[in-house]
Amino acid sequence: MNERHAVEATIKAWSSAITAKDAANVVSNLTDDVVQFTLAPPLQHKGKDAEDLAGWFATWEGPIGGEARDTRIEVGGDVAFATSLVRMTGTKTDGQNVDLWFRQTLGLVKQEGTWRIAHVHSSVPFYMDGSMKGAFDLKP
Repeated sequence: MNERHAVEATIKAWSSAITAKDAANVVSNLTDDVVQFTLAPPLQHKGKDAEDLAGWFATWEGPIGGEARDTRIEVGGDVAFATSLVRMTGTKTDGQNVDLWFRQTLGLVKQEGTWRIAHVHSSVPFYMDGSMKGAFDLKP
């Protein structure tokens, strides 16, 4: 398997774990010192915390829908970057229907022969209902 395919496999495993709400498998694809900037306002999280993630998953009814478009991956040595336009859908436990898009950038490193996600940056979400709730300059 070439390095680009290995990076794709790591991203797919991480994304699938998120949609399945499987906190243990989400964090297994992350480095121990991962840094994440998530949506708006930009909230920074450092390190892996499966318990906190499981708590967030509990705020969703059923599965979390996930779709990535316009994915671009660049690999150089033991470092890789991936960008994509991501759609998240689902229903929160409070009944809110979620259907938002955001740009996501991932930084990956190869550690002991295995690719892991070391950096996650998710942009301000924007909505497809025309409400302009988020960044209005972005379009899928």
